[in-house]
This record gives sequence, structure tokens and C-alpha cells, in this order.
Amino acid sequence: MSARLVVLVSGSGTNLQALMDAASGAYEIVAVGSDRPSIEGLARAEKAGIPTFVVPLGEDREAWNDEVLAALRSYGPDLVVLAGFMKILAPRVVEAYPMLNTHPALLPAFPGARAVRDALAYGVKVTGCTVHLATADLDAGPVVAQEAVPVFEDDDEKSLHERIKATERRLLADTVERFARGGFRIEGRKVVLP
Repeated sequence: MSARLVVLVSGSGTNLQALMDAASGAYEIVAVGSDRPSIEGLARAEKAGIPTFVVPLGEDREAWNDEVLAALRSYGPDLVVLAGFMKILAPRVVEAYPMLNTHPALLPAFPGARAVRDALAYGVKVTGCTVHLATADLDAGPVVAQEAVPVFEDDDEKSLHERIKATERRLLADTVERFARGGFRIEGRKVVLP
């Protein structure tokens, strides 16, 4: 039996596309959700025949979190993947299901929305991407997988981010495949995949 995935997106859906392209039977994407209507990520899912849902963030963040949680529950996922989902979820949502998130840096270095810019400003020679378990604390969950990406002398934010995203797509698809085939266990802050 394949693992049931719900993928949450906020933009173009390139990580979602990587998951769809890499699917080998170990997992099935049962729904794709977003906080924004009419985005490319939703169009990718609809083209593939995957059900979609949208829960726009209004003024009442608590109600929004309740709606997101209700939508997730309606699909009964084994795993939720935050694939470029750019909203912070309440602890009760994050803790309801195993939830993987991607980040364009080698956490715990450079958390937050400006990770690539921050890495360049700091002058690092190597950065990368991280797949981690989402927790109530922003970009602070246990690391599941990481891969380094070199920083070149002529890199700007866009060129570096594009190389990180290419690595991130592959790393996410591999990590989800491994999770779907055998689950995971946590030993302290260490996440062990089969």
C-alpha cells in the first residue's frame, strides 16, 4: 500500500512537480493545497488529475489554521509535504501529521525567508538545502536530509537560489520516497530513515 501525501504549495510548484515526476508507487499524492488561488502549483496538480483545495489566509489566523487542518484531515494523509508553502502553521496543525519542509540553506544556519540572501551577505563558500521535520518553531525541526551547494564568486541571489532549488527538488523527492517506503524514527534530534 502506498503512502498518502498531501502537498501544500504557495507558488510555481516545482517541488510538487519533482514529487509527481519521481513517484514510483511508494506514495500517492492524494491532494494539493494552497493558501493562494490561481497559482501554477495548483495548475500542475489539476493537470495531473490530483484534487486541489485552497484556504486563503484571512484576518482570523486561528480560523484559517482550523480550515487547513480540516482540509488535511479530509484526505487522511500519512505525510504532509510543505513544498514551497510560505505560511506559518499553528502548532496544532504541524503536530497533527508527520510534516516535511524544505529550506534553501543548511539548517540551523540561515533560517527564515531570506536564507539565500543571508548566506551571500555572510560570505559563506558553501550553502545548500535541508529537508526537515516541521515543528512549531520556524525552521527548527530535526534535520532529515541535507545537501551542500557551492557558492561561486560571481553568484547573485537568483543564480545561487536556482542551483539550490535544483538540488532541493531531487533531495525532497528522494527523502519522501524513503519515508514512504519505511517511515522514520526520531532519536533525540536525529531522524533515521530506512
